[in-house]
Order: sequence, then C-alpha cells, then structure tokens
Amino acid sequence: MTSPHPPLLSPGYKSTVLRAPLQAPILLPGSLSELTGPALGEGPVASGDADLTLDGKGGEAQGQRIIVHGQVRDAAGRPVRDQLVEVWQANAAGRYLHKWDRHDAPLDPHFTGVGRALTDDEGRYRFVTVKPGAYPWGNHPNAWRPAHIHFSLFGRAFTQRLVTQMYFPDDPLFAFDPIYHSVPEFARDRLVAGFDLGATIDSWALGFRFDIVLSGDSATPWETK
Repeated sequence: MTSPHPPLLSPGYKSTVLRAPLQAPILLPGSLSELTGPALGEGPVASGDADLTLDGKGGEAQGQRIIVHGQVRDAAGRPVRDQLVEVWQANAAGRYLHKWDRHDAPLDPHFTGVGRALTDDEGRYRFVTVKPGAYPWGNHPNAWRPAHIHFSLFGRAFTQRLVTQMYFPDDPLFAFDPIYHSVPEFARDRLVAGFDLGATIDSWALGFRFDIVLSGDSATPWETK
C-alpha cells in the first residue's frame, strides 16, 4: 500500500531539511504511564470549547462564520467515539495569537483560535469558528499559506496523538504551497473539506464537512505517524 502521509524530509518545505532525521527512526517501547495516561475523558471538555467565535466575556470574533463538522472513523469505517479533537488556526486576517507571529495583520481581541470537542457515539464532531485568512510564512519569496485549520486527535495517551491540516475548496494558493504538495498527490483531496449546504445555517454560517480516517487505505494524511 502506498502511504498517504507526507515524508519527514520534503526539500521544498525548508524547515524539514533542518528537523528531518538522517537515520531511520527507532521505535521505543512505551512505558506503562505513557500507554495508560493521561486519561483524556469527558470531564475537562466543556460544550462551549467547540465554539471559537465566542470569548466567554460577551465578545464575538470578526470574520466569516463557518461550521466545521465531520466524522472520525477507523480503518474499517467504524465511527470512533469519545475521541478528543483539538483545533487551532489563524484569525480572519491570517494571524495567530502567538508571540512569534509577526505578520502585519490585526489581532482579534475576541478570538483565541483554539477549540476542542469530543466525538459522539457516531464519531461526529462539530466546531463553530471563522474562516482563517491566508498568511505569509517566509519559506520562499512571496510565500503564502492557504487558509487552513490544524487538527489534533488524541487516543487515551499523548503517544497516540495524530496531527493534520484541513484546507478549503478551490484555494488558488494550493499550486504554490510546498506543505500541501509534500502530501502524495493521490491523497491531497483528503485534506480538503467539502462545502456542505446541509450544515449551512441560513443567514448565519457556511458549513464544511471534514471526515477523518485514522488508518488504512483511506487514511487522512498525518504530519505525525
């Protein structure tokens, strides 16, 4: 089976040249604490954590409101319940709330850009957020990242974490983005959400569906394997 995942070394994506291992990785056995903890259950996750547009103080984020939803499935197509799904993203102007982000774009005082949710019994998740803006990233001259949302999925331990990115349909920056192109061509569409009119709420928010497959022939490409 051809792997859908990007290689650890992709020369067009310059930072991989610095961080990619020069030798084959060695699999180390996990200890009991790594395999059994931390227990990431329902307690720490509140329902409001999945709405990135509200700051909890009466303020609301600026930008095009969107709903991002989908289903998490295993290699056999079965839904994965109680899966911790975390997201982080730039704001509508293309800037992260991070001290290292020096992009000359405004910060949104009502937008942190982070959210989390647990999948339900059918493996479904749902976030309300704003569509992120593109931003420059210095990889090469006039380099801009397509609009995207980062996804992290946990099992029941940190050693089971998987990270990927979700893109939006028909982005003109796809053609110029080495991160997107580091993914094998046959699997790139698995990273692009589909517009979902059924999830769209009239006069309020556009809907996008992004299903996630953890492994197997139809696996979502992961940054971590």
